[in-house]
Amino acid sequence: MLAKYKKVGKVLSVSMIAVLSLSLLAACGKKEEAKAPEKTDTSAVVATYEGGTITANEFDLEQRVMKFLYPEYAQMMDMDDFKEYLVKQEVAYEYLSGKASEEAKTAGAKTATEQFDKMKASVQADQWTEMQKAQNLTDQNIKDYMTRIMTVIKDKETGVTEDAIKAEFEKNKDQFTTASVRHVLINFTDPKTQKERKKEDALKIAKEVKKKLDGGADFAEIAKKYSEDPGSAEKGGLYENTPVANWVDAFKEAAKTLPLNKISDPVETEYGYHVMKVESRTEADYSKLTDEQKETLKSQLAAAQIDTFMNSELDKIVKEVKLPKTDKAEEGKTEGTSGTGTEGNKTETKTDDTKGTDTKKDEGTTGTDKDATTGEGADTSGK
Repeated sequence: MLAKYKKVGKVLSVSMIAVLSLSLLAACGKKEEAKAPEKTDTSAVVATYEGGTITANEFDLEQRVMKFLYPEYAQMMDMDDFKEYLVKQEVAYEYLSGKASEEAKTAGAKTATEQFDKMKASVQADQWTEMQKAQNLTDQNIKDYMTRIMTVIKDKETGVTEDAIKAEFEKNKDQFTTASVRHVLINFTDPKTQKERKKEDALKIAKEVKKKLDGGADFAEIAKKYSEDPGSAEKGGLYENTPVANWVDAFKEAAKTLPLNKISDPVETEYGYHVMKVESRTEADYSKLTDEQKETLKSQLAAAQIDTFMNSELDKIVKEVKLPKTDKAEEGKTEGTSGTGTEGNKTETKTDDTKGTDTKKDEGTTGTDKDATTGEGADTSGK
C-alpha cells in the first residue's frame, strides 16, 4: 500500500460507512432495474492478483463511480501513484467480497440497495440524471459498487463483539457528544481585504468583543455584527446540537469543557480567535446509544479490519499492476483548501465516506480530520 495515501485510503474505505450508516437520507421504496446483457470485456488487464484480474474497462468504471461518489478526489485520480492506490483498493474489495460468506453477501446487497434508494431520493431527479450523465453511469453501476463495499463490511462485522463496540465507543466519545455553541470568529485574514491580519490585531478585536459580551450585549447581535464566520454569523454565531468531533481541537476542547453560558476568553485556532459560549451540551453515554449509533461503531470496527488488510496483507496478494502512465502535464493539478475552522463536512456528496452526495461546508471552526487540522488553544475558562 502507498504510505502517502494511507489517510486518504482510510477515508475512502470508511467513508461509505459514514455516509451509509450515519445516513444521507430518508428512506424510500426500491425498484430494481433490468440488467443489460453483459458484453465480453476484451480490454487489457491492469492488475493481477491471487484469484483474479482487473481489466482497464473495470478500472475505468471504478474511477467513474468514485468520481460520482467522491468528487473531491476527482483531480487526484489523474495522478499515477494515486491511480495505483485506487486499483489496489479495487483489488482488495474484489478479493474480500469474493471470500465473504453468503450471509454477508445477502446482507450487503440488502443494505446497499436500501442506502442507494435513500441516496437517490435525497437528490432531485434531474440533478441525479445530470450527475450520472457526467460520468456515463447507470443506477446499476452505482449499486454494484455499493454492494461490493457493503458485502465486505458486513462480512467483517460478523466477528465484532459487544465488548469491542463498547471499547470503540470509549475511544470515540466525542463522536456522540453534542453541543450548541455560539461563537464570534475574528479571522487571521481580513475577509474584506483578503490581507493577512496580525495575531495581536485579531486578538485585540476578540478581546473587545468579549468585553461587550461580558457587559451584557446580546450574543446573537454581536455575532451578526462582528463574526467573520459566514457559516454561523447570520444565525447569531450558533452551531446547534453539533457533534464536538466536527470541530478543530482547540474549539472542540472549549466546547467540551467550558461552563455552560459562560463567555470564554479568546480561543485560538489556525483560523483566528473565537469568543465562545456553550449553551447546552449532551454528554455521551453508551447506555443511551441508539441501535443505529451502535451499528455505526460496529461498522467502524469492520473498517479498521479492512484498513489492516490494506496495510499488511494486500501487497502479498497483488501479483502485478500495469497501468498506463498519465501525461505529466495533467498530473498533480490539485487545488488547495481554505476555511475558518468550523466547516463540518456533511456528507451530501462525498462518500465520505461514499460521500457520494454533496459536501456542504460551513466555514468557521470545524475540521473533520484531526490530522488535517491542528490549532493551538488559547486559555479558556473551563480548562
